[in-house]
Amino acid sequence: MQFKHFVVAIATLAFAQGAMAQTNLQTFYDFGKDRDHFTTTLEGFYGDRWGNTFFFIDYDFDKKKTDPEQHHNQAPSGSYMEIARCLNFWQESKLGALSLQVEYNGLVGVNQNFLFGIDYFVHNADFSNTFNFKLLGKTFSRGVHSDLPLQFTFVWGMQDIFGVKGLRFSGFADVWGEKVVAFAEKEGSDNFLKEGKFVFISEPQLWYNIGSLIGCKNLHIGTEIELSYNFAGYSGFLARPCIGTKWVF
Repeated sequence: MQFKHFVVAIATLAFAQGAMAQTNLQTFYDFGKDRDHFTTTLEGFYGDRWGNTFFFIDYDFDKKKTDPEQHHNQAPSGSYMEIARCLNFWQESKLGALSLQVEYNGLVGVNQNFLFGIDYFVHNADFSNTFNFKLLGKTFSRGVHSDLPLQFTFVWGMQDIFGVKGLRFSGFADVWGEKVVAFAEKEGSDNFLKEGKFVFISEPQLWYNIGSLIGCKNLHIGTEIELSYNFAGYSGFLARPCIGTKWVF
């Protein structure tokens, strides 16, 4: 979950539930050998006659790594946020599936991006399966460059999969052009730096509405795997599993 590059995956959940607004709080424990800490994520999605707005804010609790004198995670060690606005004044027309999107991403003290482009939304008859395809132009902070400053994004949400009521498979995949110099660390070898020209990240999630069994539909338990390539300063492919809970307000 650390500093994920995430887009409106929660929008698909809101559509699937027939809701025009939703806020949820996720807490994950990251088992990645370079992580070993908790992350909290606050997400919100709000639809209106002009389109929809999505945001999320991540906080990592990793003081043990950033400050070796700390033996407990007493405060957030880093924060990342995204906010995206899809504009769609023509929702009832034949082009209702197509929206214009503007987005801002910010990593505290390090990086920020503005993105502009289009979003195409498709779904089945009851909105239980939803998919977003996005093509976005991407700007970069000073000192970061790209030969192809575009981002391609796929977002999905599938409700009651395998016929299990309350079991949901959702997530996103991003790939964008960026000249990166990434740190790699392999067992039995020296540390080294590698150059790359693109970044990939995907975060598939599996959630079960366990609260429905005890009369509290707000509560979910689940898992996430962060799949990445040349992401967040690390070279090559990494898979970082997490387990967590989600409370839907």
